[in-house]
Amino acid sequence: MTPSLYPLSAIAHQPQLVLALSLLAVCPEIGGVLIRGDRGAAKSTAARGLAALLPPLQDGRAGPFVNLPLGATEDRVVGTLDLDAALRGEARLKPGLMAQADGGLLYIDEVNLLPDHLVDVLLDVAAMGVVRVQRDSLSAEAAARFALVGSMNPEEGGLRPQFLDRFGLCVDVAAPLDAVNRAEIVRRRMSFEANPHAFTARWQSEEGRLQQRLHAARERFAAVQLPDELLTRIAELTSGAGVRSLRADLVLHRAARAFAALDGRVGVTWNDVEHVAPLVLNHRRDPRQPPPPPPPPQPPENPPPPEHPKNGDAPAPDEEIFAPSSAAPLALQNVSAGKSQPGTQAGRVVRSVPDVNAGRLHLPSTLRSALQNRALQRDGEFQLTRHDFHAPVHEESAGRRVLFVADASGSVGVSGRMGAVKGAMLGVLAGQTGRDRAALITFRGSGAELLLDWTNDTGAVEEVIRGAPTGGRTPLAHALNLAVETLRAAQNAELVLFTDGRANVPLSPGADAWTDALSAAATLARWPVTVVDTEGGHVKLGRAAQLAQVMNAQLHTLEVRS
Repeated sequence: MTPSLYPLSAIAHQPQLVLALSLLAVCPEIGGVLIRGDRGAAKSTAARGLAALLPPLQDGRAGPFVNLPLGATEDRVVGTLDLDAALRGEARLKPGLMAQADGGLLYIDEVNLLPDHLVDVLLDVAAMGVVRVQRDSLSAEAAARFALVGSMNPEEGGLRPQFLDRFGLCVDVAAPLDAVNRAEIVRRRMSFEANPHAFTARWQSEEGRLQQRLHAARERFAAVQLPDELLTRIAELTSGAGVRSLRADLVLHRAARAFAALDGRVGVTWNDVEHVAPLVLNHRRDPRQPPPPPPPPQPPENPPPPEHPKNGDAPAPDEEIFAPSSAAPLALQNVSAGKSQPGTQAGRVVRSVPDVNAGRLHLPSTLRSALQNRALQRDGEFQLTRHDFHAPVHEESAGRRVLFVADASGSVGVSGRMGAVKGAMLGVLAGQTGRDRAALITFRGSGAELLLDWTNDTGAVEEVIRGAPTGGRTPLAHALNLAVETLRAAQNAELVLFTDGRANVPLSPGADAWTDALSAAATLARWPVTVVDTEGGHVKLGRAAQLAQVMNAQLHTLEVRS
């Protein structure tokens, strides 16, 4: 055990985290563990602690711990041609990070910020245990049987559902609220930092017992059997949780066997399945499925009298929550146009692709291809032909930021168009990538509110959009001023404004609400803006068009699909 590593057995009050990592150590085919939690929740500490307990390599060396950096290119992760060997006339693969992690642990911090294509490759290899590389005429493979652990902070955005499903287990970690438990965690950490060697020595026997338990469970795992009748109950459990992927059933099968092996048994019981089910199912539930509604609150026996309107204002209409409805596809396509696409020349080069018509060459890959062909042909002559040409593939931009500003006043609700507004926002949201972020401002009554600050957690944005209430007056100028503040704090941001433009709440008493709105709109001309006109009814004022003109914005009309 490396003295500088915090022992896994010393991690306090995180039993699910230790269990998930232990199951992975017993059966790497589970497919990896995703750890979600705030900073300082011992995510990376636990991963390093697990690596120290994995079995040694055949030569007796400790299994590797490979940390995959966010800036790694595909060639660095997967592997590429060994250029030095090619110069000697040999076709040889230079292993990437995944092959280097063979027999150990591959750790990815902030996996939610990793490019999608790399996440896909990593999860494929973690499941197969082999990395295959094809570069032009070179085809090679290398063993890559590693335990995969990814961590992320949910506040920085989530993973796409298809990638969440590929992680076998997922555990959510958080600092305990109990004061005694928190104090114990801090006490252990301070003791470790003061004298790591003495701390690990005190935990050596406990760590040794855990290592022996994991070793025995790995040896026992192949003999563990799950009764056939439990397969039906597992299927009922997964389908009852709303999980569509059959991968959940397979992972439950393996995780339950690993749990039984850890417990020293060769037969799986339903109790084993129930122990591991939360780790398998929680991250696979559809976040768009709302939980059962709570019971309606009982009215108080003596309700307070209603507030009287101030300054002669009419009382706001009752709040109402409209469910999203469909908007015309053309409106959604127009609003979502202009997003960054892969293959542009923005961003650094992350990989290359063969292209005989490449107008811009990726020189290292082009030369590697020519050298590789020389090595294969063994004629001793170096020739560069068009078939060696490789074009660079640039990293996508850091992602755009879309600020939704939605008119939630009574006029939009009365016209029955708020459902279409929500549907249009969800349509734009569906086209976002993992690097994109969104924020939401709604305005009604006497002011505007930033309901959700910048995030790439599309599930959170969708939940807020669906639950946004409607009713009251139209404080348009307040919303536009808040939009300016929000956009100033972001880069590469654009604004999508849903409104009928019927402002009726001034910034100060006695001022003109429409004049205030136009003045605030003028300050937004420096940003890309799309105005979606939500005005309905037979009599139209056309104020959304005036706003668009002041903001130099694109104007679209919300078309409600019947």
